Amino acid sequence: MDANPDQNNNPGCLGRILAFLGIGPKAAPAEDLPYRLRDDFLSPAEHSFYLVLKGIMRDYLTVCPKVNLADIFFVAQPQKNYAARARIDRRHVDFLICDPKTMCPRFGIELDDASHRRTKQIERDRFVEAVFARANLPLVRVPVAASYDSRQLGDLFKSALRDKVLSAQTTDGSGESPQIESEIPNCPKCGVPMVLREAKRGSRRGERFYGCVNYPRCKEIIPIV
Repeated sequence: MDANPDQNNNPGCLGRILAFLGIGPKAAPAEDLPYRLRDDFLSPAEHSFYLVLKGIMRDYLTVCPKVNLADIFFVAQPQKNYAARARIDRRHVDFLICDPKTMCPRFGIELDDASHRRTKQIERDRFVEAVFARANLPLVRVPVAASYDSRQLGDLFKSALRDKVLSAQTTDGSGESPQIESEIPNCPKCGVPMVLREAKRGSRRGERFYGCVNYPRCKEIIPIV
């Protein structure tokens, strides 16, 4: 016959005495997590350039350093591209420039030092550039320097912002393409079939449209005419 579990958990008088004397089994020590705060979140070159960026962007744009690519991009068809997430999860961009009100990414910046001339780093740079290009997000490369020309950098950044606007526009200039209801379109960003939805609130309440199945990571919509 099995012992009563309550009896097994009851230390009894002897157990209480031993515990009082500090004798008996001891509780397992708390886990010592091996994590410590880094003192080099930004290298001296990155920190110097960050201060230059802050002076250029002011309150117009927000500067985010060392952003993981997986926080910027997502895999459009994860079932077919299951290894694609891992490829971007292990990489970051040096600086991401965002709209201060919406935090929508506007362009990325890579600060290139001598290490970017190494073979492996060149391959990594090509991959990152391809990711940005595929997602229609401009990427600006800036060589590390002892000092920077703010006006020249400003021109580079303005050009990147213009590229971002142009890539988001379609022939009608609205960023959206009207669609005939009988056709099921593919998402222009993800390349997957969209789903029929209906606006539940706002000025377009009751209107139907096609939305991406990857919402909210992808907010592409196509109105129905």
